[in-house]
Amino acid sequence: MIEARRLHILRAVADHRTVTAAAAALYLTPSAVSQQLTALEQETGHRLVERGAKGVRLTPAGEILLGHTNAVLAQLERAEAELAAYGSGEAGTVTVAAFATGIAQVVAPAVARLAGTAPGIRIRVQDAEGDASLPMVLDRQVDVAVAVEYRGAPSADDPRLTHVPLYAEPFDAVVPVGHRLADSPEVPLAELAKDPWIGPYPGNPCHDVVVLACESAGFQPRLEHSSDDFRAVVALASADAGVALVPRSALRGMDLSDVVVRPVDGVAPTRRVFAAVRRGAEGHPLIRPVLAALGGAAGG
Repeated sequence: MIEARRLHILRAVADHRTVTAAAAALYLTPSAVSQQLTALEQETGHRLVERGAKGVRLTPAGEILLGHTNAVLAQLERAEAELAAYGSGEAGTVTVAAFATGIAQVVAPAVARLAGTAPGIRIRVQDAEGDASLPMVLDRQVDVAVAVEYRGAPSADDPRLTHVPLYAEPFDAVVPVGHRLADSPEVPLAELAKDPWIGPYPGNPCHDVVVLACESAGFQPRLEHSSDDFRAVVALASADAGVALVPRSALRGMDLSDVVVRPVDGVAPTRRVFAAVRRGAEGHPLIRPVLAALGGAAGG
């Protein structure tokens, strides 16, 4: 009989592509992961993984088993949720990973809501960029991710996850006060093609939004300065170091006296924020109120 914990290890290896990375995510040693994979191959009677110079990949038999693994693990999440509901499940801790402005926008208000509606639920918040929080959910390091759509992100129909849309917000153009477009009511992105740019590092979902918006306007942005902290991005723009696109909520409470903030002409680049949990866990009596509070805080 196949052990469920070995299926979880198989999925971690498929997600992380190396035994070492999967082991780190699961808080196991690489040798323990290898031993469990070997045991799983013995249980199934099939070779499931192939090791190469660039890491590990699943064999055709491994891919077949992975498809069933997603369904099995989702069903186990549902079983845990129903058992927790049977035992009332009114008190416990839920860990939420979210990026900084997501914490300010929806997580902190959700914590305040839950204090009144579900006082037995304790929320633990971890700051994590939108691309980091989803692997943390899949690796069971956290229960809920507040994440951003980005290239390469698991899609809304990914069998491993349940997505709950929260909100969408536009990016505004931030330019120095002396910039040639500072007096324009809206900023056409194509007019910024020759400017130096300030933006997040590659891998940050907001980097993808900026690059895709510029590509749609017909150019590749010349990113001369990089920071994942939007306060630093605005500070550099105020020093006339370049131009930037910044999510509107990230600009709240900042000193904008030395920059000009303008909406983008035409279709504004947008980041779409959602909550995600392991598929099947959305009905858990601790997680369900958290998702509802996040949706309420987002105006959903």
